[in-house]
Amino acid sequence: MKRVCMLALPEALASSVSIPLEMMSAADTIHGLRQHRRQRQLQLDIVAERIEPLPMTAGISLTPTTSLDQVAESSLVFIPALWGNPRAAVRRHARMVDWLQQQYQQGATFCSVGTGSYFLAEAGLLDDRTATTHWRYFDDFSREYPRVNLQRKRFITHQDRLYCTGSVNAVRDVMLHFVEVLFDAQIADEVARHFTHELKRSFEALLLATDQKNSHHDEQIIKVQEWLQKHYAESINLTEVAQRFGLNSRTFNRRFRLAAGKTPMQYLQEVRVDQARELLKQSNLSIAEIAFAVAYQDVSYFTGLFKRLQGVTPNAYRRLVRNKVFNVHQEG
Repeated sequence: MKRVCMLALPEALASSVSIPLEMMSAADTIHGLRQHRRQRQLQLDIVAERIEPLPMTAGISLTPTTSLDQVAESSLVFIPALWGNPRAAVRRHARMVDWLQQQYQQGATFCSVGTGSYFLAEAGLLDDRTATTHWRYFDDFSREYPRVNLQRKRFITHQDRLYCTGSVNAVRDVMLHFVEVLFDAQIADEVARHFTHELKRSFEALLLATDQKNSHHDEQIIKVQEWLQKHYAESINLTEVAQRFGLNSRTFNRRFRLAAGKTPMQYLQEVRVDQARELLKQSNLSIAEIAFAVAYQDVSYFTGLFKRLQGVTPNAYRRLVRNKVFNVHQEG
């Protein structure tokens, strides 16, 4: 059984503890219902320095389920967002910094919410690594931790089992990624339907869900990928995209292939087909309307591309996934 810990601190944002806890609990419950098992797959804990009620923001009180001393090993740890001066909080909770160092050495994955990244930086875990934090503290964070590669334009970063989000809202996308890793994509989609107003997971969640073997740290190419994720529905000239990011076509294609393991055109096609898959699953749009929605005017070309990448035609894919979803609900 994997142990997932939500750290709790006085005056932390309660939502930065409750959102990860509730989404992970929902995923575990859905998994149990689908597998017809009562036993949970995750041990979920709220962890603090002592087991006593903690005053959070907005007058909310939170009681931890266990203490730092009682957690010898964990799989996944969330560090909450702090209200007020994060450096002062870090100084007051040096024991938590030491605990984080120990857990990381033992193989735990961390996710900080907002200014919770100060704890990871203080532990030295973000040195020479990519990170982000709440926008209000960008300058302070850079002065305090100059060795961290702070990304001011990104809401989510991840490198070497260290995830950072710039806000409480962004942690939702990371949660969907973790749910897919710990369970599967169908459960992640189900959790998304319960906790978000969107019919599909966001661009950030889809980007995080890419195969870890193909992950990379070329920040310029990551920015290109994010741009393609947001503009896939438009007519895109890749030469102009290269120019937009200050690269000539030859350098752009070389760096993209080196970083992502595929050409920019192949990546764009995969993004569009992924979006088409979601529309086939979630909407009643015709194949022609879906093709148009992902920037393909030629339905025959779209159908051929979809079949080449997915192994089945769009119509066959729709029948397959809808029958599967129907059967799951029937069994539940």
